Formats: sequence, structure tokens, C-alpha cells
Amino acid sequence: MTDTNSKPHINVDYFEDLTGDINSAEPAQVDEIGQRIRKIRQSKGLDLEKLSSLTGFEVDMLTAIENNQIQPQLGTIIKLSKALDSAVGRIISGEGTSLYAITRKGDHKPVARSTSRQGSKSLYTYMTLAGEVKGRHMEALLVQLEEAEDDELSVHDGEEFIYVLTGVVSFTIGNESFDLEPGDSAYYLSTTPHLLKAKSGAATILAVLFQG
Repeated sequence: MTDTNSKPHINVDYFEDLTGDINSAEPAQVDEIGQRIRKIRQSKGLDLEKLSSLTGFEVDMLTAIENNQIQPQLGTIIKLSKALDSAVGRIISGEGTSLYAITRKGDHKPVARSTSRQGSKSLYTYMTLAGEVKGRHMEALLVQLEEAEDDELSVHDGEEFIYVLTGVVSFTIGNESFDLEPGDSAYYLSTTPHLLKAKSGAATILAVLFQG
């Protein structure tokens, strides 16, 4: 475990400023995820029953996601993107149009939140750092985790890298659990059951997802 008196290898103050208003997502930005999923599903000629059979998600849950009653967790989005043969980033932040992305401190980026399956509790909020890039295979996100009683582990295709910026992250991977502090990081295959949440209060991480 990292010495709590040592400084992280990067200037976390930069990220604290960048994520200062991460919870202030406009409803229209959040709602777009459900709309994008419905649009992609319809463009593929799939009904909800077929998408349910491809993903294992119940029709009622898919309907709630498309109607923005539930904000899907990232693992759910990745499973949906695979079933819809679509890039994760297209669902999270839409199709990019640029060959590169420069994210300046304080830039306003799309922000979304993920809720419990009942839609009753926010589990984490996130903003994309490279939504402008067209055809990208990685998704770079700033994620603010919250305390959660939900202990359901996520399993999906791809790989993930996380770097803790603020707070303490409770990280479960397979049958092991770790407390990650600022400056700590983890890289893992997403096919291994995993769970991330703030140990107490809130924690902020840099997360890079590779869909594979």
C-alpha cells in the first residue's frame, strides 16, 4: 500500500479542479445515453426482446434504460455495445469527428451518472476526456465514485486501467479486495469479476476502458 505521506506521481490538484463540477450534469446530457441506445438498436432492426436475448438483461430493464429511468453502469453499456456491434464511446458520448482530442483544464465535457438497477441511487458520475475522437477503441473517463451498498460484481469483455486521484477506492477483483489510495493504480481484464466504489464519502479516479 502506498505511503499516505508520499505525494502521487501526478498533480492531482489539476484533476480536482477539472472534476469540481462533475455532479452538475445537465439532464439533457444524461438522457442522451438512453436515446442513443434506442437509436442504435432500431438502426440494427432489433426489438427489445432480441436485445434481451443477446445481453441477458430483462426487457423491463432495457425499457427503463431507453426511457432514462435507469442510467446504465459502464459494464452494462459495454455489454450493450457488444450486442449492438457498436463502439462504447458512441453510446457514452456519441460519434466523434476528430482525429485527436486536446482536453484543457476546465473544458466542459459530457457528464453522465450511473444508478442502481432500480434507478433509486446514484453509484458514480463520469465525464469523457476524448469524446471528439472518431473510431476510438479506448474510452478515457474521470469517474467520481460514491459509497454504495451494492456488492454486485461486474463482468464484461475488454480491459480497464484505473488511477486513484482523490479519496480511497474499495476495489474487489475476483476473490480479493484492496483499498486504493491516491497514486495507486490497477490494471485488469474486465472478464474477471470486479467492483469499484468509494470506501467512504467519494473518490475520484481516472479510468481508461479498452473494449477489445
